[in-house]
Amino acid sequence: MHCYIGGIINHNLCKSIVVGGTPNHIHILCELASTVSISMLLQEIKRSSSKWIKNKYPQKQYFAWQNGYAAFSVSQSKLDAVRNYIQNQQEHHTKKSFREELLEFLKSYQVEYKEEYL
Repeated sequence: MHCYIGGIINHNLCKSIVVGGTPNHIHILCELASTVSISMLLQEIKRSSSKWIKNKYPQKQYFAWQNGYAAFSVSQSKLDAVRNYIQNQQEHHTKKSFREELLEFLKSYQVEYKEEYL
């Protein structure tokens, strides 16, 4: 699925750098084209990948992504660190859950969020 999502990103004039995650969430590092909004790209990723999952795995006919998402810009100087973080999700989340980590991040940077999207 991660490769398929990378293809969706590239097909939408953006550049996929790395897609990875765990069974309950994914991370995407990509370059966003100036003509593509984050919301449009995520809508297309969710729409196309949901359709692909349901066609490839009929037992997943009720698969659906959550409504929300989090998007952050990344400094060019931090690309390698973010790439490594995404590639090592399984190991990383043995120490801290995704929810715990996201809450720490949001609070640390004083980002407002809706509890129902966590």
